[in-house]
Amino acid sequence: MSSMSESVNAGREANQPIAPIPVGAPPGAIPEAEAGGLIAGLPVTEPPGVPEPRGVGAGARDVVPANGPGGETVLVPSGTRLAQRVSQWWADLKLAARGTRHDYTSGPIGRAIFLLAVPMVLEMVMESIFAVVDVFWVARLGASAVATVGLTESMMAIVYTLAFGLAIGATATVARRTGERNPDGAARAAVNAIALSVLVSGALAAAAAPFAPGLLALMGATPDVIAQGTTFTRVMLGGSSSVFLLFVINACFRGAGDAAIAMRVLWFANAINIVLGPLLIFGVGPFPEMGVTGAAVATTIGRGTGAVFAASRLWRGAGHIAVRREHLGVDFRAMGRLARMCAVGTFQIFLGTTAWIGLIRILAGFGAVAVAGYTIAIRIVIFAILPAFGLSNAAATMVGQSLGARDPARAERAVWTASKYNLAFLGTLGVLFVALAPWIIGAFTSEPGVARVGVLALRIIAAGFPMYAFGMTITQSFNGAGDTWTPTWINLLVFWMFEIPLAWLLAHRTAAAFRGPFIAVMVAYCALAVVSALIFRRGGWKTKAV
Repeated sequence: MSSMSESVNAGREANQPIAPIPVGAPPGAIPEAEAGGLIAGLPVTEPPGVPEPRGVGAGARDVVPANGPGGETVLVPSGTRLAQRVSQWWADLKLAARGTRHDYTSGPIGRAIFLLAVPMVLEMVMESIFAVVDVFWVARLGASAVATVGLTESMMAIVYTLAFGLAIGATATVARRTGERNPDGAARAAVNAIALSVLVSGALAAAAAPFAPGLLALMGATPDVIAQGTTFTRVMLGGSSSVFLLFVINACFRGAGDAAIAMRVLWFANAINIVLGPLLIFGVGPFPEMGVTGAAVATTIGRGTGAVFAASRLWRGAGHIAVRREHLGVDFRAMGRLARMCAVGTFQIFLGTTAWIGLIRILAGFGAVAVAGYTIAIRIVIFAILPAFGLSNAAATMVGQSLGARDPARAERAVWTASKYNLAFLGTLGVLFVALAPWIIGAFTSEPGVARVGVLALRIIAAGFPMYAFGMTITQSFNGAGDTWTPTWINLLVFWMFEIPLAWLLAHRTAAAFRGPFIAVMVAYCALAVVSALIFRRGGWKTKAV
């Protein structure tokens, strides 16, 4: 992968070693300021009378003509180049996970994306693990407890949608100010985003939590589910402020380029949740036995603690962004602009989320077996796609900061580079899913009918992963530029005006039958990539003011 080679062989930060200069690199391939830090790429001169080494055999060295910073010859041991590249890649991996004050508006694009994407991907992996573990413990309490969680999560989807919308605006605004070398502006943007999230989440919690029993009944809950799950639902809705604060503060960190801090915050919050969950559910040791309510309490404590930890890191200025006392005033005009951007982002997320509900409604006509098989396949697909969103978020941060630095060309190159990385990641997963679908689905169900549907769904949808890799990266890049309207219109066009009608047509007017929605998802992935790329190339996003 050429971009990865660029990330490995390019100049490092002051405290990082420099890899050898690749064979054939043009003169001036590294900045003069970094020339003195070369380790394996020092300019050398052979002693008089010693012939120049030739070939690439054991112990030989390749003569690299005129590739030094001053046009001199640099000799690179051919037998060690691969080992050194792997060593530098490992060093970058550790640096990305640990966090670094890297300038993402200059230097090699591949390395910048790598440093941003690694913690973002790990963050999403932890979120996937938490979702599985939480349901694992609740399932031990029986069907009513699982139904309570499922129905409440359906209501919490509104909370998540609003929080994601606010996070989109926070990332775009903070990234733009960071790219402009305006740390005070970035801090004030973070304060405005946090204040807005407190207002929205407080109003939502006050309006929803007192009516938990009625909301469960409205969702179709049976009397025993309402009796067992009312407190669970009330705690989850009442504690929704922790969701907003966690999402928005982490979005500010990502926009500033502090993805490693956001990763650690989420890991800390979910680790508390994972440990406390079984203790409070089953009453282990000194902990009270709270049943399904214990899962809600553990989740709220974990998220709340994570939000406090994130706020403390923001106040301490552990990364690129720091909030001080002088930043604490709220700019209501700026908050209004942010609210408009976030409202569009929220509608954008809503369109994408509800499209899945439309597909389920079409499949419901083919019976419980078709729905069950599709549900298992989609759970697996989402588990795989979540890490890919980390790469997309990295592209969004790069776009926002590059536009802030008045370098739209770098922003565009960053998007294409991140798209290629995502193509490699999701494309590999797609091949594995297609090849191993029977064994993957078989791990979740032993019913032949459900397994057959699940295998078909997983294979057909996974075939569209390579195109979806491009589509998700480009649409998220629009958000990074602050252009939330463009991906909203794209979602409306691709998912609601194309995917849903196509799924219905294939399901009810062709021999595809229950396969129709699966095919529609795969085709929609391709359409998303094509439409997004065409609009992206027009470049209107480059002039968006934030």
